[in-house]
Amino acid sequence: MNLALIPARGGSKRIPRKNIRAFAGKPIIGYSIEAARECGLFDRIVVSTDDEEIAEVARSFGADIPFLRPKQLADDHTGTSDVVKHAIEWFATQGTPISHACCIYATAPFLQPSFLQEGYEKLVATGKSYAFAVTSFAFPVQRAIRLRPDGTVEPLYPEHVFTRSQDLEETYHDAGQFLWGRSDAFLNGTVAFSPASVPVILPRHLVQDIDTPEDWTRAELMFRAWRQLAETL
Repeated sequence: MNLALIPARGGSKRIPRKNIRAFAGKPIIGYSIEAARECGLFDRIVVSTDDEEIAEVARSFGADIPFLRPKQLADDHTGTSDVVKHAIEWFATQGTPISHACCIYATAPFLQPSFLQEGYEKLVATGKSYAFAVTSFAFPVQRAIRLRPDGTVEPLYPEHVFTRSQDLEETYHDAGQFLWGRSDAFLNGTVAFSPASVPVILPRHLVQDIDTPEDWTRAELMFRAWRQLAETL
């Protein structure tokens, strides 16, 4: 069975009630649920939450809430892999083994069904443990600077101060949208940021991490501009 697992705890600190806050007109978690439904790959779409209000909103978009997440897995230090592992183990106790699971983030309004399909196809074709969404850094990370205690700056990588941008290796980061994985990889704690994974490369204009109020504002502006452009094409 293929499982879509959307972690959505209720105790978000930096953006209160983030997972069900209205984003461009509807609860943000709704976009993730809809993308999961539209891709047609999942036997079950489950939202793992400790919060009854989030559960109610998730059900209204067609997600299942077969259990409420234990409190020990709903604090600020719980990783998403632990949440996916808990769900896989729960289904096993119900006599429903999971072959592949996809952790889909609740705050991913730019997620497209085609991205999920590409991730699954790459996971199956390569035999790797994971496939997840990445995008390229907009600026060479080798040119990063740090702020010194005295108020001045210094290069993070002094060896690249005079290296031409076109000679620097392109680098990528997690797009914060989804992580496909084989159930045994989640259960065994296989590390995703490793050669055990293959990337699904997304365009930068469809990626925005949403952790702070500033991130939220930027994401909504990007989203509205993208939708408006799509309607004119």
